[in-house]
Amino acid sequence: MKPFIISFVFLLCCTPLIAQKIYKVKYESQADLKIYAVDYESQCDLKVYFVDYESKANKDGLWYPVQYESQADVKVFYVDYESQADLKIFYVDYESQAGWRNKQKQHLIKFIH
Repeated sequence: MKPFIISFVFLLCCTPLIAQKIYKVKYESQADLKIYAVDYESQCDLKVYFVDYESKANKDGLWYPVQYESQADVKVFYVDYESQADLKIFYVDYESQAGWRNKQKQHLIKFIH
C-alpha cells in the first residue's frame, strides 16, 4: 500500500499541467511568453480558442483570459513581429479546432503547479 501512495503523490507532484489561464501584460519584461497572432492557420504553432468559463480551459489551446495577473498560469505579451515571438498562435472559431500544430513548442506553456 505504501509504494502505491508514494507513486500516486509523485505523479501528482511531477505531472505537468496544461496552463490555460492567460493574462495579457502591458510590458514585454513582465511576460512569461511572447506571442504573435498569425493570419493563417498553417503559420501557427498553436490554435487558440478563448472559452467563457475557467472550467472549460482544460485542453491545449483552450484559453481563459483572467482579470488579474495573480490568477494567471501564463502572462503573455503580444509582439509586433513574428520573429520576436516565442509562440505563434492562430485564433480558431470553434473549441474543437484548438490544439497544437507544432508539438515541439508544448514546453513553453506547461508548468508544474
